[in-house]
Amino acid sequence: MDSKIFCLSFLAVLLINGSRGANILAVFSFPAPSHLIVEISMAKVLAEHGHNVTVITSLKPHVTHKNLNLIYIPLTEEQRKAHEESIANMTERDNSNIITSMFHMRKEIFVVNQINCDIMKNPRVKDLYKNKHNKFDLVMIGYCFNSFQIGIAQKLRVPVVLATSMFPSGVFNPMLGNTHSQAYVPAMFLSVEKGRAMSFGQRLINYITINMVEIITYLIDKDNKKYYEEVYGNDLSMPKYEDLNKNVSLVLFNSHGLSEGPIRPNFPGVIEVGGIQIKETPDPLPKPILDFLQNATDGAILLSLGSHLKGAYLKPDTVQKMFNVLSKLKQKVIWKWENLDKIPGKSDNILYSKWLPQDDILAHPKIKLFINHAGRGGITESQFHGKPMLSLPVFGDQPANADKMVKDGFGLSMSLLTLEEKPFHDNIKEVLENPQYTEKVKAFSQLFRDRPLTARQSVLYWIEYVLRHHGAAHLQSPLVHMSFIAANNLDIYALLICLIVVCLLIVKHIIRYTGKSNSSTYVKNPKKVKTI
Repeated sequence: MDSKIFCLSFLAVLLINGSRGANILAVFSFPAPSHLIVEISMAKVLAEHGHNVTVITSLKPHVTHKNLNLIYIPLTEEQRKAHEESIANMTERDNSNIITSMFHMRKEIFVVNQINCDIMKNPRVKDLYKNKHNKFDLVMIGYCFNSFQIGIAQKLRVPVVLATSMFPSGVFNPMLGNTHSQAYVPAMFLSVEKGRAMSFGQRLINYITINMVEIITYLIDKDNKKYYEEVYGNDLSMPKYEDLNKNVSLVLFNSHGLSEGPIRPNFPGVIEVGGIQIKETPDPLPKPILDFLQNATDGAILLSLGSHLKGAYLKPDTVQKMFNVLSKLKQKVIWKWENLDKIPGKSDNILYSKWLPQDDILAHPKIKLFINHAGRGGITESQFHGKPMLSLPVFGDQPANADKMVKDGFGLSMSLLTLEEKPFHDNIKEVLENPQYTEKVKAFSQLFRDRPLTARQSVLYWIEYVLRHHGAAHLQSPLVHMSFIAANNLDIYALLICLIVVCLLIVKHIIRYTGKSNSSTYVKNPKKVKTI
């Protein structure tokens, strides 16, 4: 009898747990594989724990699961060409100037958000909220300056969580209510040495950059408002675009401030899950790559410039210089190269591959150096696995990421646009032969991994927390719901100024009246002056 009761109780627990799976809609339409890798990793965690996740995407993810349901809306040929042309243009210009780089960034975001807008108008997407049989409990938005897409959560009347491959910055202040800490927290695209206070010059540059970022963000926000009105403008039940941020429960960042820095004040809605895309146990490598690495008696180098920066975008002269150096090394080289029919050159020590399981390769003990473009994801994976780097940044946040990596002592950086053979060779040799880079990045790896919850556990806990508490409005900062005037106490300052002015006027009138009174008394009652 006891055994039957136990079995029934156990079955009941399973059924109860199984019935708690939520229906989650994930809008991951940004057409960049590097962003999708981070975002889909978060969705997979939820799918593995019984939640049903419907993913809207413009790219096919490498991750699959029975609880992941894809709404795949591929780019049109026109969209693909416009996006690739936009990326190619960025690789041809010098992006070292922060201000001009930010203005160029607005153009790239404009191109991407036009794609996002078309996706949100797609009948398959509209059916998600028009069909009354569809029910969702939460919306996740893959965020990269695309606030207008938060509107779909309002259509479904559910909470929204932002999932981003970015790190905390002033860009997210309107969603979180965070305030600027200009004196000691570097702005987007800037970096300072960890644990060091900024000098006067750095604080001045930081102040200017923060204000420039706010201007660019404001312009991007105006574009977002137009897209919002284009997609949802005919629905009078929808809130104003400016009020969308009030529905954000929390933001999942691809960062870990405790180890990476900078130390900054954060509200509870900031959840850092840096390294979410990194597997706890690496998958077996494809046989050609595994065999190639096993024969690397002098170690191996991984070269990948990310998903955006294709080899075809590089100057042929630059590619030839890279090949000349790499082909003469004693180390094996795994080179991510998209067009296998037109490779840079043949060499016994180089293996070309159109796609690489980057995380799994970096986990291999034979890898001694990672040559990358300083993308956020690649640097995070290299840090996690304790591999030193040589970064070749080109655009966006890459120069700042590379600069920070160098300041942390994990490797070196040089410009891809001005790459020459000798400096390229010397930098590779320096990172490979100087043990200080490997020692520092391996020490950081231990710090990066040391946290109370893993990145995967953090994603699961906080998403389910928001579900359990119906949006968890108590996590929000009051600043999210305050006007600019109230948030900055401008009304109080105005009142104080008025009081001071009134007091000064009263004092002025008192002094004037007293002066007149004394003058009148002197005339009516003149004092006699004695003469000697």
